[in-house]
Amino acid sequence: MDFEVVFVVATLFIGLPWVILHYITKWKTAATITSDDEVLLEELYNLAKRLDERMDTVERLVAADDPAFTPARRLIADQEKDNQQLRELEQLIAEKKGTRA
Repeated sequence: MDFEVVFVVATLFIGLPWVILHYITKWKTAATITSDDEVLLEELYNLAKRLDERMDTVERLVAADDPAFTPARRLIADQEKDNQQLRELEQLIAEKKGTRA
């Protein structure tokens, strides 16, 4: 009889809180971006910027050869409405690195 009481008390005051805290910790760590994810996102962002610059160069070259050429509508670097989200992203990256742009 005494063993059953000790087992129930241990389960309620040790086991149950441990299980709850364990899964709360797992839930919080699963919802965050790891440093590897941040590095990958920054690499992808830099790659996208380089590809965008290359597209600008290709479009300039084609437009110089063919005056009737009109590029497809895409994000343009010098338009305010297209730059707002990019500016916010660059600011977040700069803050993460500890520098201000």
